Amino acid sequence: MPSYTVTVATGSQWFAGTDDYVYLSLEGTAGCSERHLLDKPFYNDFERGAVDSYDVTVEEDLGEIQLIKIEKRKYWYQDDWYLKYVTVKTPMGDYLEFPCYRWITDEKEIVLRDGRAKLPRDDKTQILKQHRRKELETRQKMYRWKEWHPGFPLSIDAHSHRDLPRDIQFDNEKGIDFILNYSKAMENLYINRFMHMFQSSWSDFADFERIFVRISNTISEYVMQHWKEDFMFGYQFLNGCNPVLIRRCTEIPKKLPITMEMVECSLERNLTLEEEVKQGNIFIVDYELLDGVDANKTDPCTIQYLAAPICLLYKNLENKIVPIAIQLGQKPGPDNPIFLPSDATYDWLLAKIWVRSSDFHIHQTVTHLLRTHLVSEVFSIAMFRQLPAVHPLFKLLVPHMRFTIAINTKAREQLICECGLFDKANATGGGGHVQMVQKAMKELTYSSLCFPEEIKAKGMDSKEDIPYYYYRDDGIKVWEAIKSFAEDVIHIYYESDDVVCEDVELQAFVKDVYVYGMRGVKSSGFPKVIRTRQKLAEYLTVIIFTASAQHAAVNFGQYDWCSWIPNAPPTMRCPPPTEKGTVTIEQIVESLPDRGRSCWHLGAVWALSQFQDNELFLGMYPDEHFVEKPVKEAMAKFRKSLDEIVSAITERNKNKKLPYYYLSPDRIPNSVAV
Repeated sequence: MPSYTVTVATGSQWFAGTDDYVYLSLEGTAGCSERHLLDKPFYNDFERGAVDSYDVTVEEDLGEIQLIKIEKRKYWYQDDWYLKYVTVKTPMGDYLEFPCYRWITDEKEIVLRDGRAKLPRDDKTQILKQHRRKELETRQKMYRWKEWHPGFPLSIDAHSHRDLPRDIQFDNEKGIDFILNYSKAMENLYINRFMHMFQSSWSDFADFERIFVRISNTISEYVMQHWKEDFMFGYQFLNGCNPVLIRRCTEIPKKLPITMEMVECSLERNLTLEEEVKQGNIFIVDYELLDGVDANKTDPCTIQYLAAPICLLYKNLENKIVPIAIQLGQKPGPDNPIFLPSDATYDWLLAKIWVRSSDFHIHQTVTHLLRTHLVSEVFSIAMFRQLPAVHPLFKLLVPHMRFTIAINTKAREQLICECGLFDKANATGGGGHVQMVQKAMKELTYSSLCFPEEIKAKGMDSKEDIPYYYYRDDGIKVWEAIKSFAEDVIHIYYESDDVVCEDVELQAFVKDVYVYGMRGVKSSGFPKVIRTRQKLAEYLTVIIFTASAQHAAVNFGQYDWCSWIPNAPPTMRCPPPTEKGTVTIEQIVESLPDRGRSCWHLGAVWALSQFQDNELFLGMYPDEHFVEKPVKEAMAKFRKSLDEIVSAITERNKNKKLPYYYLSPDRIPNSVAV
């Protein structure tokens, strides 16, 4: 009688093994096997990290194996099991791989296809078509869209982390408990004694050092030492943790009524301001989105303030970007002066602090939350709803969706919810952050997620004109590497543009993103359909780059750039100045966050800047969803490209006082998971 050798691999996560009854049956083109009991309780099979083998004898040859069914039946208590993969050696000596990488919970069964990726048109038999359809029907019941707030991208329909499907939950929920992690961070930083001291002001700038962890030769220490300097202020627009706002100024806006006399002493080329603009030496950062946003009112004992500044910057003869004018409100007038480097020291310093505070708010809520976390969740939900596990694009994308829905759900549960942690220290807490996302959604476009296109649209693409924009330089290299990888995979499975058009699952995925995630807003420019391999490569690059590189660029530098409180105040406790010549050091310190808010802020930026345990970085694919040799060769080529980028960045950073490493692939996690 024919005999098949079945190998079963259990995951290495905590509690991945099971003591339950496990059954297997095989289904081939010539028939089905009986249900075979592989393991009985306490036989010590299917333990964490184990690989177990069994001989399965059948009455007659089953033909080509198409499906295997794994059933788990409870022995004593709920005992979830993480199944990595199953391999089957046929009587002819052929090996078939059946990737799973899923949890089997309760008394569930799971039906697996072999690991060869297939498009819908590749399935010829009814049994395979039915399996494909049934998987999507099941997933669409589990992964449902829900509106968390009007005007937001739709998110997952789950009230808490434990409501999520088991496959997308964190392995250890305690590991991503924001309250616990922020408290631990404050304890590790030895600042927890200050965490309840709300309304208690610091005495001066030096007093902030009591909660600053000085680590020699780090960016955070350099920021603390140089934060008052105009060079450091300008540099952060290029290579800080929010390097996405600066754009070349092609015309001075009418709402910023600046004159040549105001900035003449800041210009170094003996040109007029208008001539400097024409030569491309003037840059602008406009925080208009903050105009009209309500400041945090959750603490009646502390009035908090927001501003919507406009900052004009200049490229000097050393090619450094420095500020030359700051207006703290959007409407010009006598009570909204334009602050200049030639003003009194504390006037100019406070104006810059207000810009840094505004930058922090845009960074946290728009650059970070909306444009990486929420956008990646949209792609993730649409993927689970519309792409079955056998689809090559599911196999390509699933490593880049790891834990994204889980971290966002936890954030809605603890961080950005009403009375959440965000309210504790941030001036945009208490609902302001919701208003900001709603406003930013109206401006979110597909083209703005295409990295090279967005850089060019801002006039920031010339390396000769702007030589120290490392975010741009490294980002384009990583973008091109990802795009090349996506193209290689696409050409393996899509032989022509016609095949792209005919892929109904791909088109349903793209439509789900547009209709539900982007709310069907035509002006967003998100495609409703994809008709060419070239456009598909760009679309996949947007998804992977946003989830990996873009998130890394704006997330993991938060402690570096925001731990020195005066450089990134999460709130301001006095209104913006309405006249010049009155600002004192005491007024600045009173404006900055109190001790309690400073500590919560510091705990947050520390926790958010840490990698996950067992982090998987870009190009690392330990879960072998793909089994075909051409794809594995494409992965090896991708990793080689990434290694070359790492080497180039490492070489450039040698001996730099301010190294830029956030887009080094060995520091870019595969997915949004923190």
